[in-house]
Amino acid sequence: MPQITYVQPDGARRSIAVNPGATVMLTAVANGIEGIVAECGGAAMCATCHIYLDEASQPFVPPVSEVENEMLESAAAGRRENSRLGCQIAMPAGVDEIIVHVPTHQV
Repeated sequence: MPQITYVQPDGARRSIAVNPGATVMLTAVANGIEGIVAECGGAAMCATCHIYLDEASQPFVPPVSEVENEMLESAAAGRRENSRLGCQIAMPAGVDEIIVHVPTHQV
């Protein structure tokens, strides 16, 4: 089964089995992943599900949309080249694993 692996700032890793289409944000919230706040519930309106997408996972997800790009400008932990909103990243079919790094803070 595909999985999303969350890497905490201290290096701790937790992998969660998911179905294709599951989002990084909803999976994190449902499984108590620390560091994913998700204040807007997935509407791409708050940037509190900001993550850093692992380089190995980048080819499997669509590019940043205009709305996501605007929201990432307000990310509390600072935007990087690999910054994404977890609510906008869904587990693609046919991919074994997506790896995301959780920022030090969201607010």
